[in-house]
Amino acid sequence: MLRDITLGQYYKAESPIHRLDPRTKLAATFAYLISLFLFKNPFVYMIAGGVLVCVIIASRVPVRYMLKGMKSVIFILLFTMLMSLFFTKGTVIWSFWKLRITKEGLSQSAYTGLRITMLILGSNILTLTTTPTRLTNALERVMSPLKIFRVPAHEIAMMMSIALRFIPILLEETDRIMKAQLARGADFESGNLFKKVKSLIPVLIPLFVAAFRRANDLAMAMEARCYHGGKGRTQMKPLKYARRDAAAYCLLIMYMALMIVTGLTLKSTPKTEALPAVSTNMISVSSDTLR
Repeated sequence: MLRDITLGQYYKAESPIHRLDPRTKLAATFAYLISLFLFKNPFVYMIAGGVLVCVIIASRVPVRYMLKGMKSVIFILLFTMLMSLFFTKGTVIWSFWKLRITKEGLSQSAYTGLRITMLILGSNILTLTTTPTRLTNALERVMSPLKIFRVPAHEIAMMMSIALRFIPILLEETDRIMKAQLARGADFESGNLFKKVKSLIPVLIPLFVAAFRRANDLAMAMEARCYHGGKGRTQMKPLKYARRDAAAYCLLIMYMALMIVTGLTLKSTPKTEALPAVSTNMISVSSDTLR
């Protein structure tokens, strides 16, 4: 399970998505995430899903590798969908005890599952196609206007980069500790939920010790290299926009316009009302009147 987490990992490949400027990918990711919450319509989600599939194919990241990252959040996904399914008010289809399934609950559960799935996959594309160094530089450039309000943009970007870099390291450390505990006779599978949580205590304590040790080593390494914040620092490879980034921004604007137009059009389309049923008495009366 721990090896299935792909957040914070970089997949090296030669693709148009990898060659884009990280600022472009940041803007595209935020715009895509916002577009998932603008409208609740199947046609809108079909467009978002089609764009996501095209981007995954263009990134040349294996689909199995992308879907592998969903295994770690499958419990949260199913729990959220079940909560929406059983606790949404509306027209009841099926009920048992205090559990009720409504038409609105089915719709809400489906939309919630699609949103979470596309949100995670869209976010993973950013980290899988961007190195932590370039992502740090992009975050610092994006937040640089906030320096007017004395916001430490460089420090915030550095902390986010270190956090993303430490995710695979800590996962590898957790896997190593669990294998060592299993070799000593530990059991993490049997028993109820409380016993499973209690069996993880021998893993958490050495994990915290290893995390603090690595953080201390990193701090000493940064001090040895005379790191004193972002003031006056230069970049070895400064970020520069290219023509492909302009084309990506144009495609992004077209995508957002299509989503907004489709959502507003379908939202404002009047529903056809059923004609009132005409009784046989009214038909007979009208026929007598005509005679």
